[in-house]
Amino acid sequence: MGERTAIIIGARGGIGSAMADAFDKDPNYAHVIRFHRESPTPVDILDEASIASAAASLAATKTPVHMIIVATGLLHSATKGPEKSLRELDPDWMMENYRINAVGPALVAKHFLPLMAKQGPICFAALSARVGSISDNRLGGWHSYRASKSALNMLIRNISIEWQRKNPQSVIVGLHPGTVETPLSAPFKGNPAHERFTPDRAAQDMLDVLHGLKPEQTGQIFAYDGSSIAP
Repeated sequence: MGERTAIIIGARGGIGSAMADAFDKDPNYAHVIRFHRESPTPVDILDEASIASAAASLAATKTPVHMIIVATGLLHSATKGPEKSLRELDPDWMMENYRINAVGPALVAKHFLPLMAKQGPICFAALSARVGSISDNRLGGWHSYRASKSALNMLIRNISIEWQRKNPQSVIVGLHPGTVETPLSAPFKGNPAHERFTPDRAAQDMLDVLHGLKPEQTGQIFAYDGSSIAP
């Protein structure tokens, strides 16, 4: 049994819960810590104070951290969905997308990355999306979601550059899980173009990708099948 520790932020969601379960089964990890809004030490991606408090609580245990997964995200709400045209742009909805999809993961990095091991391999990964790729955009639409994931991809690149100066063996990446059978993708089940995966399948695929990454691949975005996604 390894002595490595993994942290999952958003561990109550479909993908986050499945990823935490996958780490629980991985013999390389002795400890898997699940954070979410109802965990004993709650983490709300919209509340920096809760993120800072959880990080401080973990720091007090002096547990070296080797893997962090940010498995949070917003695509739609009960009343709003991804825009199909400019006519649907709503500044409040755009800001909510940015706060959850880009700002939240960046704040997790701000407070949790300093807790990671200072030497040896470490990995910080956040759920991104292929639609955040500017060069891959052929359909348009989904303005707020696309732009917020594109912003996340830039933040991942920035953070990776900074953190390699602190630990040359660090890997900071974004992960595209594919279309997963979760509440996030539920309104789009009618689209036959998307291959669909169970959360368990997606989690194991992404775990396999993470285990294969090298420090020279830091700052990139990877799909569930290990392929690199262009910015």
